[in-house]
Amino acid sequence: MGVHDGHRKRTLDAFLENGVDRMQPHQILEMLLFFAIPRRDTNPLAHELIAAFGSLRAVFDAPYEELIKIKGMGEYSATLIKMVPELARAYLNTDDEDVIVSSSADAAACMLPAFVGRTRETVFLLCLDNKNKVLANVMVGEGSVNSASLSIRAIVEAGMKRNAAAVVLAHNHPGGTALPSRDDVETTRMLNELCASIHMPLLDHIVVSDGDYVSMAETGLIRGFR
Repeated sequence: MGVHDGHRKRTLDAFLENGVDRMQPHQILEMLLFFAIPRRDTNPLAHELIAAFGSLRAVFDAPYEELIKIKGMGEYSATLIKMVPELARAYLNTDDEDVIVSSSADAAACMLPAFVGRTRETVFLLCLDNKNKVLANVMVGEGSVNSASLSIRAIVEAGMKRNAAAVVLAHNHPGGTALPSRDDVETTRMLNELCASIHMPLLDHIVVSDGDYVSMAETGLIRGFR
């Protein structure tokens, strides 16, 4: 067993015993890179990645094209890093069967996991039945809620397709704040009126950023849960 093999085994044993709670960010990254770079010391590369992007989270959020520019990174190691946020999101997205959403907080708890690791603005629609049980949490597009690529009609059609009795909209502000923009507010008003006209009420529009959220129903913009 070589020097690197012994170090890797000690690192993996420490992880299996204590998890990542006692590990430094570069150590977590170093261990992850073991699985893509089997015969090289990954410690210098882990330090280089942290230095280049600023934090462990920023490394995971970095574009693939930027990751492979770092000396020592290859296709497999960059792909492995990009998998981490995707896997975290899959883990957090629990089975929605029999979940009842009776408040904005319930809706946020159900929808926020879908935004983990997303670096592009993405829009989701939570479809509920007449007892507020979740039917589906559907991605209805990428881009701002008022963009030309995502029409209000498309959002309404997504709810109707799933026979939703009510819906909750959510979108994220990557790298920004959860405060709704003027366009967000205006689009919400229009969507609220259209949904009401077809008896599929919009119960909330949740704006997400960095694990935080703002509920437009809680701010009084729309009627919300009653």
